[in-house]
Amino acid sequence: MNLSEQRQSAVQQSIERIKAFTAKGGLDRGVLAQVLEEVRRLADARDFWTGDAFPVPDETSRQARYLIQEDPDHGYALYLNVMLPGRRIPPHNHTTWACVAGIEGEEHNFVYRRLDDGGTPGHAELELSDLVLVGPDSGIALLPDDIHAVEIRGDKPIRHLHMYGRALETLSERLTFDIEAKTCKPMPIGVQTRR
Repeated sequence: MNLSEQRQSAVQQSIERIKAFTAKGGLDRGVLAQVLEEVRRLADARDFWTGDAFPVPDETSRQARYLIQEDPDHGYALYLNVMLPGRRIPPHNHTTWACVAGIEGEEHNFVYRRLDDGGTPGHAELELSDLVLVGPDSGIALLPDDIHAVEIRGDKPIRHLHMYGRALETLSERLTFDIEAKTCKPMPIGVQTRR
């Protein structure tokens, strides 16, 4: 098997195990910890995710998102994100579960707690509750309503695997938050996924 075939086989096997974890019923942090561990195993196969197969983005976009695997119904979507230093993604939710595992480089994840009840459309009050550094041998697991912001610091690009319960392109209810203005609004997809 060549490297591409090895990668495809490893991804398929990992996603089957992830499906088994999530099929047991009840999505909670314990289940997501199992999912994250599986995504981390994939990330540890660093030869699968090199710049030869997945080049760094240009200075304008500062981010390249590669679709690695997605079910026909758009479930269980795995992406490789390659981001340049200086890239920032504002606070947002996903409306599906998400697990991010580092391959190389470090990503600062600012995790927020929502203070209001979400009852007033367009209004949101957040406070910072945690900072999670995602890099080689580490990751973060997020429930559908968890809110985080991302910042790439330093001087090297990052490569991280992102596993979602649903493909990003289908998540039309995601919100992005403005902490200072205490507002929220639908979040656009951002950079286009490379297939």
